[in-house]
Amino acid sequence: MATLFVADIHLSVQEPAITAGFLHFLRRQAAHADALYILGDLFEAWIGDDDPAPLHDEIAAALNALAQRGVPCFFIHGNRDFLLGKDFARACGMTLLPEERLLTLYDRPILILHGDTLCTDDLAYQRYRRRVNQRWLQRLFLALPLKWRLRIAGRMRADSQRANGAKSQTIMDVSPQAVVATLERYQAQWMIHGHTHRPAIHTLDIRGGSAHRAVLGAWHHQGSMVRVTRDSVELIEFPYN
Repeated sequence: MATLFVADIHLSVQEPAITAGFLHFLRRQAAHADALYILGDLFEAWIGDDDPAPLHDEIAAALNALAQRGVPCFFIHGNRDFLLGKDFARACGMTLLPEERLLTLYDRPILILHGDTLCTDDLAYQRYRRRVNQRWLQRLFLALPLKWRLRIAGRMRADSQRANGAKSQTIMDVSPQAVVATLERYQAQWMIHGHTHRPAIHTLDIRGGSAHRAVLGAWHHQGSMVRVTRDSVELIEFPYN
């Protein structure tokens, strides 16, 4: 058996092929797993659990069906869906996790996270992240009418795209020092994350030995997962169907 990890699916009504691919993945691959971990950015944007979008109901039903089959599903918030709340998680039958979680899978210590907290060289993004993760600001935003939230979210996405277009790729990637410090803090052998959309498995030196970092790919054109078994950790990319 295996435990599966995905991130950066970026589901939206504008990308029906990605939705179809993710639903196919849940039925054909995740249904046979020990567990599924979604490491953030399941959705392109999330403006509140009260958004009545049919896509949300479709995904909730599919994840709930997975849970009913006995496959537990866990979720770590990403930078796109950090407002995803307990009501939607309950509808999905999935468990919300903190931004970092140390697992022990098949006797292997694995640290999981979305990955944006590792991009410490991007000072502007880290300032933005601290601001939008203030609980009082989130409560204020969620109290606004839905149409206002849609307008604000659209403007924020446009601003983010413009800002990222002016940044170097190096700044938007993880900081090696942050990766090493985080692994050493948890004394983890492996780290799995998404966010950067740069799928790869890296080996690095940490205090006391070596460690590995598996980076999940985004689902823009194909699926991407990390498959962990007792014998291996694999990064696998696959077609939507």
